[in-house]
Amino acid sequence: MFYYLADMLMSRFSVLNVLTYHTVRAGGAAFTAFALTLLFGPAIIRRLREMKIGQIIKKDHVADLHALHKGKGGTPTMGGIMIILATVFALVLWGRLTNRLLLASTLVLLALGAVGFLDDYIKLKRKHNDGLSARAKFAGQILVGLVLGVYLYFNPVTVSASAVYPRDIIGWERLETALTDAAGGGESLAARIWGRFPEKVKGRLLDARGHERLDEEDRRAVLLGLNGVLRDRTLHSAASWTPDNPTPELAGFLARGFPALSEKEVVRANRLLLEAAFPDAVAQSRPDLHTKLGVPGFKDLFIPLGFLYVLFVVLVVVSMSNGVNLTDGLDGLAAGVSVISIITYAAIAYIVSRADWSHYLFLTYVPEASELFVFGGALLGAGLGFLWFNSHPAEVFMGDTGSLSLGGAIAALALLTKQELLLPIVAGMFALEALSVVIQVASFKTTGRRVFRMAPLHHHFELLGWVETKVTMRFWIVALLFALMSLGTDRKSVV
Repeated sequence: MFYYLADMLMSRFSVLNVLTYHTVRAGGAAFTAFALTLLFGPAIIRRLREMKIGQIIKKDHVADLHALHKGKGGTPTMGGIMIILATVFALVLWGRLTNRLLLASTLVLLALGAVGFLDDYIKLKRKHNDGLSARAKFAGQILVGLVLGVYLYFNPVTVSASAVYPRDIIGWERLETALTDAAGGGESLAARIWGRFPEKVKGRLLDARGHERLDEEDRRAVLLGLNGVLRDRTLHSAASWTPDNPTPELAGFLARGFPALSEKEVVRANRLLLEAAFPDAVAQSRPDLHTKLGVPGFKDLFIPLGFLYVLFVVLVVVSMSNGVNLTDGLDGLAAGVSVISIITYAAIAYIVSRADWSHYLFLTYVPEASELFVFGGALLGAGLGFLWFNSHPAEVFMGDTGSLSLGGAIAALALLTKQELLLPIVAGMFALEALSVVIQVASFKTTGRRVFRMAPLHHHFELLGWVETKVTMRFWIVALLFALMSLGTDRKSVV
């Protein structure tokens, strides 16, 4: 709401322009969600208690563990409602709701929240820890992942070749210099581009020559000129200029010849020509990466999946939502680790939304990902607000409503920022918790022995004698180390 209000009124009140900044809106969303959770949290907790929506502690648990946790019985659960409501309300106020990535991540949050809510509600009605059947819960998670996977397959989030955006320019002054140097004529590609610029644009650039920085009007003029040549079938002349080392994609277009290309292919080919002509000024675009997985630590190493990418999305959504669900067993544990993962992916979203930063760090450029920074801010504020009440001794538990929705949101952030393979590092603590369950089950079924005293992993350390707060704090520390490790994973060229 604030974004659109600023967009309408900032021509009259220039100070409102600040409300269009992603950093301001992300901060505003975080503060709003946090404040809403603190303000309405006590009333929600009280209402949950009145409805007798409390945690049921199984008496058939490991005896020592039951003794440790029996005091939690009756604590209100389904607190994940607080996280979802605060996040959505903050996004309505601060988000740009026409952004499709913001909508996709929010819908995943709501859809998996609905699955978790249904599970919690059935537990409430039955007065038992058994809610939805495992098959039904997995079916809901798979359905959400499948819908998201199909959408991403047919609607790539990587850079579109249909236009040149401000964030595509990584060197404004270098671009201006290259263009104005070509003003003298010739048959170079830069000269041909210059020759097709409107006279008004040429005049602005020539007047700006020698200035330390291009102002906003000058930059708009450059973009106007560049976008104007994208559909020009005569832009390239093999007799005058051909890139020394064209990419395979560009080489294919040049071999076929521009007359044989479709309109969409012409736009793409010209975009690649711009990138080849101004390699230090125009960011590289790779729209074919939407079904490929970038390997952390390597610049040009990608795993092509094709249509299997849909199944991969399903795997990520199901794994992540269950990872958070399994971790949710101690006061503040799942919420705290989730907050760390959310902060990390929010930072990644901001980086990959900028052509200059993503180009410098060799990360896949996702132009629309900037709004995920706002989504991360809202989710962060809501998560911290919930943690306020969930810290030991907890006044409320998130339930499956919260754990499934948080897991889905983190999975969506990983998928929509095209940093899917970074997820096991960013969310390393969740991965360890889930892995402990897999190892325990596999060992018991094959050998009849348990590797851990109890799985998930946090219960193992409880039974070793660690107090609950010590387990939680130490798991937070490990989660933070994983997050720092992921942010330090730069890419290197593969020879």
